Amino acid sequence: MRALLCTKWGGPEDLSLETIETKSPGPGEVRIAIRAAGLNFADTLMIAGKYQERPEFPFSPGLEAAGEVVECGQGVESLAPGDRVMAVLGHGGFAEEAVTVAERVYKIPQSMPFEEAAGFPVAYGTSHVALRHRAKLEAGETLVVHGASGGVGLTAVEIGAALGAEVIACASNPEKLALAKKYGASHLIDYSKEDIRERVLEITDKRGANVILDPVGGDAFDASLRCIAWEGRLLVIGFASGRIPAAPANYILLKNCSLVGVVWGAYLGRDPEVVHRSMEELIEWYGQGKLKPHISRAFPLAEAAEAMKSMMTRKSTGKIVLTMD
Repeated sequence: MRALLCTKWGGPEDLSLETIETKSPGPGEVRIAIRAAGLNFADTLMIAGKYQERPEFPFSPGLEAAGEVVECGQGVESLAPGDRVMAVLGHGGFAEEAVTVAERVYKIPQSMPFEEAAGFPVAYGTSHVALRHRAKLEAGETLVVHGASGGVGLTAVEIGAALGAEVIACASNPEKLALAKKYGASHLIDYSKEDIRERVLEITDKRGANVILDPVGGDAFDASLRCIAWEGRLLVIGFASGRIPAAPANYILLKNCSLVGVVWGAYLGRDPEVVHRSMEELIEWYGQGKLKPHISRAFPLAEAAEAMKSMMTRKSTGKIVLTMD
């Protein structure tokens, strides 16, 4: 089978497309014929040696993928060959096949294209666990989403609207904001021209935002602390801006607010039931037509380096996926 391999720490240009042997699943594992794989910023960190997981060389990046089960290991009863699935892999998704534990594999509806399924688990899972489990977002509350057209940001807008929140989307240009509005945002902030703090306070009649979801960090985080509501919850998702901010403790004290960290992947090892419940609800919502994943572009596996660079420059919206055809 073909696989995109990382043989040394570096960038997307250092990856090589090679032919490797197919593996058989062990007890509790399944082998999946991958049709598409989702791209995530974590993939770029992993191949650079900057991610919390550092697989042994050579390895294939790729945290999530979708395809069909072709073989089940001993003891696997929840899945069968031929099942259409999406999977959370940790790594190994940028290949034509992958072997992973069955408990991280989820059946998908017949109506769900593999491209949509490939980019579904990480983005939707992160936003759903953040808003439902960590922030306990309630209908009628105000939700601010930074990076609102990105993979996690756009799903947060969509999920927040589905939960009945008043969503304020923040992005860097009108085109990205228009996409966020299409996915349920009630208010838009172009932070290339507008002050986030001033606009949030204006929109909320100076009450501030009950929940703020921040995958950006940097200046967006700084502004968030200055426009969060009393007993608000600021969800720290990541630092796409490149700057990891520091929080002045006096702001936290005066606003009586909470800084809430969200590392979605950590639940897979520490409390997988949180992820299972989340994925069940998300898949149910998809089947009901409540969720419509936005895939901005699909690249063939051979063009993975170009795909990763497109994501790293933040030119894309929603998700980018790789296809194995």
